[in-house]
Amino acid sequence: MVLDKIKDCGIVPVVKLNDVKKAVPLAEALIRGGINVIEITFRAAGAAEAIADISANVPQMLTGAGTVLTLDQLQAAQGAGAKFIVSPGLSVGIVEEAVKNSLPILPGVVTPGEICLGLELGLKIFKFFPAENYGGISTVKALSAPFGDIAFVPTGGINAKNAPDYWRFPKVWAVGGSWMVPEKLIDRGSFEEITSLADEAVELMWLAKKGAGLC
Repeated sequence: MVLDKIKDCGIVPVVKLNDVKKAVPLAEALIRGGINVIEITFRAAGAAEAIADISANVPQMLTGAGTVLTLDQLQAAQGAGAKFIVSPGLSVGIVEEAVKNSLPILPGVVTPGEICLGLELGLKIFKFFPAENYGGISTVKALSAPFGDIAFVPTGGINAKNAPDYWRFPKVWAVGGSWMVPEKLIDRGSFEEITSLADEAVELMWLAKKGAGLC
């Protein structure tokens, strides 16, 4: 199951890719660093092409599409081979289309009402976005109390310093962020540095989970 693979990885690098040619080397760098999930956002042109390139050339990478705001983007992402969809908010139309096509989707939520709507649509795992702006891990814990069967992928303002706070909480499925894939390193082609950052992120995650008794 796709969402189980995201949980197993525990980290979702959120990537704005300005040069499609960097897609495959970036995916390979993350794999070397122990991360086999990537979210290519539609915030930059060429996202669908990048998803297609990674899907074809780095099949061990679970490639998803992020910042999906329209049905056209959803269809483009699926056509390119995206295995999951991430959206900054909960659009009923986009969620229904994804569910109809058996495409896992993580819509962004920050309120109990949005979660209730998502549950009505058959979802149990949500992106919590923008995480740090809406109270961070404290809000995640508060929302988890009345909704016992859901989990979150917090994203937004998360970095190496505060990520462990999220990983220590069992209702956090995975953590999304870009600190291990800085745009400037991608643009420079500094893939060895990205591998090192990915490796550090993985080690940080396992230390946090081990300390919380989650592994």
